[in-house]
Amino acid sequence: MRSLVKPSVLILAMLASSCAESPTGRPQFMLTDAAKVNSLGAQSFAELKQKTPITKQKKASQYVQCVAKAVLAVTPSKYQQTPWEIEVFEGDEVNAFALPGGKIGVYSGLLLVAENQHQLAAVIGHEIAHVMAEHARERMSSNQVIQTALGVTNVALDAMSTNYKKEISGALGLGAQVGIALPFSRIHESEADVIGLELMAKAGFDPKQSVNLWQNMAKQGGKAPLQILSTHPVPETRIATLERNMPSVMKYYEDRKAQGKLPSCDK
Repeated sequence: MRSLVKPSVLILAMLASSCAESPTGRPQFMLTDAAKVNSLGAQSFAELKQKTPITKQKKASQYVQCVAKAVLAVTPSKYQQTPWEIEVFEGDEVNAFALPGGKIGVYSGLLLVAENQHQLAAVIGHEIAHVMAEHARERMSSNQVIQTALGVTNVALDAMSTNYKKEISGALGLGAQVGIALPFSRIHESEADVIGLELMAKAGFDPKQSVNLWQNMAKQGGKAPLQILSTHPVPETRIATLERNMPSVMKYYEDRKAQGKLPSCDK
């Protein structure tokens, strides 16, 4: 008789093999090597630079560099010591990103929606938070678990010679996407909002402006998809998360303000 390993047993074994903790104290598991993730981040950034023009507007570049460096200055020492590459890409996308391996990209379209240095710091702080929490590495690890579990299930279905293998496999795949992958991504987004809020406040940017930013984003976004089928929380959820955490971070901003150490980055 053919021996089969239950997917749940295999997943538990994989989870137990590499436990970690995010900056907020959330349990994580990391199956993917950090050096590999950093290498992939650097490779992706290099490819993007080949395909997407970098801005020739010196003032815009200096502005983004100023905000990003101010936020990076309050990150843990390991990230302060990283030689970060920061670029402004020409494009209408209202977007920015930070990649493992010390890469930050901001699209010029974002500078039209982020109305001031504080709002830009909210976005950049959020993106740096993804790197600090190693979300890319965690996502790659979770995908590995999902694919392994689905693969084992398919082996089991083959052994049972069921007439509905295709339908069952498809249903399990959709269930994994909606039940695991998408909520997992939303957890990352909410966690990055919280960490990024603290980073911007510690750097001397007004954290209350993060709410204004997402109000601007909501106006730009039009009708949002159902949150259950979205990798990102809807703006209303993000704003609620930011407001809930606002009292705990305002002290950092007020301290910097009292010391006269607020950043001044000209747009």
